[in-house]
Amino acid sequence: MLRFLTAGESHGPSLTTIIEGMPAGLPLQNEDIDRELLRRQTGYGSGGRMNIERDTAQITSGVMNGVTTGAPIALVVENRDYKNWREKDITPMTTPRPGHADLTGAVKYGYRDLRVALERASARETTMRVAVGAICRRLLETFDIQIGGYVVQIGGITADIDPNLPYEDRFAAAEQSDVRCPDSAAAERMHEEIRQAKIDKDTLGGVIEVVVLNAPPGLGSHVHYDRRLDGRIVAAMVSVHAMKGAEIGSAFENAGRRGSEVHDVILRREDGALTRPTNRAGGLEGGITTGEPILCRVAMKPISTVMKSLASVNLASGEPEQTTYERSDHCATPRAVPILEAMMAFVIADALLEKLGGDSIDEMMPRFAALRRSRLDDLPMDNAVWRFGYDR
Repeated sequence: MLRFLTAGESHGPSLTTIIEGMPAGLPLQNEDIDRELLRRQTGYGSGGRMNIERDTAQITSGVMNGVTTGAPIALVVENRDYKNWREKDITPMTTPRPGHADLTGAVKYGYRDLRVALERASARETTMRVAVGAICRRLLETFDIQIGGYVVQIGGITADIDPNLPYEDRFAAAEQSDVRCPDSAAAERMHEEIRQAKIDKDTLGGVIEVVVLNAPPGLGSHVHYDRRLDGRIVAAMVSVHAMKGAEIGSAFENAGRRGSEVHDVILRREDGALTRPTNRAGGLEGGITTGEPILCRVAMKPISTVMKSLASVNLASGEPEQTTYERSDHCATPRAVPILEAMMAFVIADALLEKLGGDSIDEMMPRFAALRRSRLDDLPMDNAVWRFGYDR
């Protein structure tokens, strides 16, 4: 139902995206997008590039008088750093950096200079993912669906978050922290961990949790592999630069337990609502939302651009050569939170449109109100013997 494309290079003149499938009638302002772009640019451990760029999006189609038209929405973000590269002679880059797309890009496309791979593979591309996610957030907010995220680990420092702390409070506390961690004591230790990484000319990764609140039950499907929502979420998370793993709920912890200790039992309330007192499944069963919070935990590797030189091979000479440093963050984990939120917003918005259909918000609203919920009244059972009825 929804799809988007991004275009542009890290040091090119601009970044562009087109998102198709957004329904008509959604109020949308530049400020809705710029607010999220600013979040992407703030976080302790950022490099010098964030002192240059002040990203703002220009909407060039699909929105008239502040309301979406149903046509493709096009956005442009200018690269302010381009002025420093426009007339610059580019030094040949022939020594691939471990962990980057330098070597694999050259193998794939036959590049004769490795910077061609660098320019498109750069995480600068995530600017437009955040812009797309901001639009998807506006759609989800119309249906009271909320998305937030926070850092739970940087390097060897792990947050100790009270499991009873409401997710809304976690989101709010994270936004008050420049490492986006809701545990203030752990945040201070994370600061020190990042400071030491800078001194050591090294980089750090971490773990981020992304949560969806108020998603209705019934999004996604069990009938095809590519419609299972947990699969779509994990794929979207690890599509982001430096993300190397994702789990739904407490998946890896569950793997070491017995089934009787893992599965979320179903209880009936007095009003007929079916509830689960636990959420180890992370809000998804059989690839379909349960109505509980959707929880995805994502592992980010230490970013590949390190100030320490690493062993490599100069492809022009064929000789061993140490890598040279290209400006970057020391720890991008705090800045990755809004990027992962954006990708989650896109996946959930797509699943919502798939479920509801409709070309406009006015068409979608009554369909949303009519959705089946996890209630006995919504789930009548025939309770009668039956047969498959195939001819063979």
